[in-house]
Amino acid sequence: MDLDALATARHDDWERLDALSRRSRPSGAEADELIERYQAAAADLSLVQATAGSTALGERLSLTLARARLRFTGVAENPLRQLSHFALVGMPAALYRVRWLTLAVSLATFAVSALYATWVLADPRVLANLGSEEELRQLAEEGFVAYYSENPAASFAGAVWTNNAWIAAQCVAFGITGVWVPWVILQNAQNLGLTAAIMFAYDEADTFFLYIAPHGLLELACVFVAAAAGLRIFWAWVAPGARTRGAAVAEDARSLFSVAIGLVFFLLLAGVIEGFVTPAPWPWPVKIGIGALALGLLLFAMLVLGRRAARAGETGDLAEFDAGARRATAG
Repeated sequence: MDLDALATARHDDWERLDALSRRSRPSGAEADELIERYQAAAADLSLVQATAGSTALGERLSLTLARARLRFTGVAENPLRQLSHFALVGMPAALYRVRWLTLAVSLATFAVSALYATWVLADPRVLANLGSEEELRQLAEEGFVAYYSENPAASFAGAVWTNNAWIAAQCVAFGITGVWVPWVILQNAQNLGLTAAIMFAYDEADTFFLYIAPHGLLELACVFVAAAAGLRIFWAWVAPGARTRGAAVAEDARSLFSVAIGLVFFLLLAGVIEGFVTPAPWPWPVKIGIGALALGLLLFAMLVLGRRAARAGETGDLAEFDAGARRATAG
């Protein structure tokens, strides 16, 4: 069969089908014509594939047919409903999948931080290598607290948010390498342990915990979740199970990248708390209570909403959300 001759003969029919599939509100007659032309084009595609196999012409015609098929099979859905489904079902389901890895990452981070702090406090020479006596005392007694108020609250919150969101996205995106996440966790644990050691050495342990707790509860939890998601993607590559390695990585990446999207909003909340609540002259129980409540929101999404979604068969796969969005657009 001459594909060029077929394409020339059917060009106007296929163009008309494509035009009808793009109509936002086709009339009754146009809807009937859409179905008739869809059936005819489907027969043409079957002929092309049976005769020539996979061709560029067949791929273009397949895309036209797929768009047309959405016009009479897609279910119109409110985009806001799609977003609420992602926030209350899809993203929590993805969070639930990494709950145990998140716990493991958090325990590992605190263990490494404690080892660093113990090492520094046990040997004055190590502490001395971190800075001069004047520098360390200034950090412990003034600099640590001043850090949270030396810039306008709004700009500080924005800078903290974008930095942490970028780190979380990197953990998920580069988790497949197997080395990026451990490196990020080691760096965070080291910084946390060394800072704690300096504050403890100058009798500012209470200041350290009081200023870390309001925002740090949620902020650190988000980093742990992002690291867990990255490790889960890496493990899908190492041990894909019955799936092919490519399919396993693609499936888990689509699902767990919704974690990165969800963490953007949780980290925004953590940034607002760090910029406006941590340096505020409020009672410490109030500030720490706000931080605990923020962490509670994340845990509620992960353990309560996520467990419910997982039992319903949800995976958090972004392809499912994208399909819903396309149906909403088509409607």
